[in-house]
Amino acid sequence: MSLCGKLVSELPINASAEKCYKIFKDNCKHMPNITPKFIQQVDVHDGDWDTHGHGSIKIWNYFADGKPEVLKEQVEYDDAKLKITLRGIEGSPFRDYKFFKPIFQYVPKSDNPNHCLAILTIEYEKLNDSSPYPYKYIEIMNGITKDMESNPSF
Repeated sequence: MSLCGKLVSELPINASAEKCYKIFKDNCKHMPNITPKFIQQVDVHDGDWDTHGHGSIKIWNYFADGKPEVLKEQVEYDDAKLKITLRGIEGSPFRDYKFFKPIFQYVPKSDNPNHCLAILTIEYEKLNDSSPYPYKYIEIMNGITKDMESNPSF
C-alpha cells in the first residue's frame, strides 16, 4: 500500500477566481471573520501581511472534527494560476503525516467571469499504514471555500 497520496475536490463557486485568490493573498488575516466555524486565528510567524506574504510563515488555528488544531505553514502564491500552496512545516497534521501540503486553486469559467471552479488538493505522505486519509482536512478546505463564496464581500 502506498503511503503517499493526493486528495482532490472540485467546487463550482459563484464568485470570480480573482476575488477568491485575493482573499488568501491580500486578506488572509480576515479568514477568522469570513469562516469562523473553521478558522479561529491566523498569525504571521515570519514575514508580514503587507508584502502579500509569499514565502511567509503563518500559523493557523482551526477546528477539525470539532477539535482545535494548529498548522504552521510556508505559503507560496502563483499569480498566473491563481494558486495558493500551503507547505506544512509542523503542527497537528504531522501526528499522522510526514508530508502535508494543502493547495487552493481558482480557475475562471470561460462562459461567466463571475464564477469559477475551486480545485482543492491535499498532497500528503502518511506516517504508516494505520494513519488516516486526510478527509477531514479536505472537508475543512471545502467549508472554507463555501464560506468565502457566501461572504457578503463577494
